[in-house]
Amino acid sequence: MNDKFQEGMKIRREVLGDAHVDRSTENCSHFMQPIQDLVTEYCWGAVWSRPGLARRDRSIANLAMLTALNRTAELKLHVRAAVTNGVSRDEIREVLLQTAIYCGVPAGIESFKAAEEVLAEMDS
Repeated sequence: MNDKFQEGMKIRREVLGDAHVDRSTENCSHFMQPIQDLVTEYCWGAVWSRPGLARRDRSIANLAMLTALNRTAELKLHVRAAVTNGVSRDEIREVLLQTAIYCGVPAGIESFKAAEEVLAEMDS
């Protein structure tokens, strides 16, 4: 394990939580291991560790991009991460509204549904 991987795992755990990372790594097959390693090292270790944006801002960008790509499962994960990184529910709603206008209402509606589901789970 190199330094970027170690830093990536640290940040990944801080942002997504130990439970999620443990599930992802424990349930990882031999086939899936390379992508898990890549995500940890490059996404979390090489990019999320950079000083140019705060984690809060990275979370806002992720919400917008995942809405644009209509990646609901990943969006749900990053709604939870955004809250962890200090993004308020009102700000999440505003990001999704902004994104819906530029990326399309159907994608926006899906993102609203996904975010509402995650926020309700967090409340219970």
